[in-house]
Amino acid sequence: MSANMKHKIIKYLLVLLVVFLTSKLRAQQDPQFTHYMYNMSVMNPAYATDNADVINLGGLYRTQWVGIKGAPTTQTFFAHKPLSKRVEIGISVVHDEIGDVVKENNIFADFAYVLPLNENTKLSFGLKAGVTLFDTNFNGFVYTDPLPDPAFQNNISRTFPNIGAGTYLFGSNYYVGFSTPNLMTSRHIETINGHAGSGVESVHFFLTGGYVFTFNGNDNFKLKPAFMAKGVEGAPVSLDLTTNVLINNKFEAGIGYRMGDSVSGLASFYVTPSLRIGYSYDYTLSNLGAFNSGSHEVFLLFDIDLNKLSSGKGYDKSPRFF
Repeated sequence: MSANMKHKIIKYLLVLLVVFLTSKLRAQQDPQFTHYMYNMSVMNPAYATDNADVINLGGLYRTQWVGIKGAPTTQTFFAHKPLSKRVEIGISVVHDEIGDVVKENNIFADFAYVLPLNENTKLSFGLKAGVTLFDTNFNGFVYTDPLPDPAFQNNISRTFPNIGAGTYLFGSNYYVGFSTPNLMTSRHIETINGHAGSGVESVHFFLTGGYVFTFNGNDNFKLKPAFMAKGVEGAPVSLDLTTNVLINNKFEAGIGYRMGDSVSGLASFYVTPSLRIGYSYDYTLSNLGAFNSGSHEVFLLFDIDLNKLSSGKGYDKSPRFF
């Protein structure tokens, strides 16, 4: 990599960091993921694989704080494909539930434009556009206060338009991205019977990055550190640090730390060259740890090579690492 390109990358990272740290922050509402590096399309519309003729499919299921009544569960799905050397499109869906009371679905179409900086480095700009479906069901809800808040006496079913944006710098062995997957704040609860009550979905900011290290030209052993920082007004920045080891390009294992919240163990393997499954377990470090048995997450990635499929040679594995 040339000195000029290194200077551009350092400048890019510094700009992203300044934007991230100077943004106003609010209480966190978006779901969190331990396998964020394999769920990138959901968080950043600029995510690009630069892998022509391959359709990337992925799904993730997370159950958080097992043992706590009403704890969140999250499911995601994405499909992603390059249309040309500079244009990639996809869809992403996030279904989030809090107990039997709150359900939220985010359904987006994703668009990314990829700008080559040199032979190995590219910068992508992305947009999301879609809807947020928000529903509440307070039937049978048990209130702790003798006089329930009137704002929670009526069920809600709302649909909000939404957009997101992101940028993504990547090479053959690294990436860094900055994104805001939900740019439009949505007010879920209005003033009811003279009582003011509101639930506002705030803008979340994501800063992600990762690198793949190889040693002495040994392609059968790769060290893959990654990070994700999430910020929203009114709350401290959430920071995830993860390190995985990939062995023989088939089996991966690692550890993770979510600052002040949990430690994680991660594992995944290729069932076939095109099908990958993974699992992670989070052990809660906060005071919530006394009331739950941890969080579980599973993911599945499937790559369809259209050229291989049409030639009758079957599927092939995408070279993506994140």
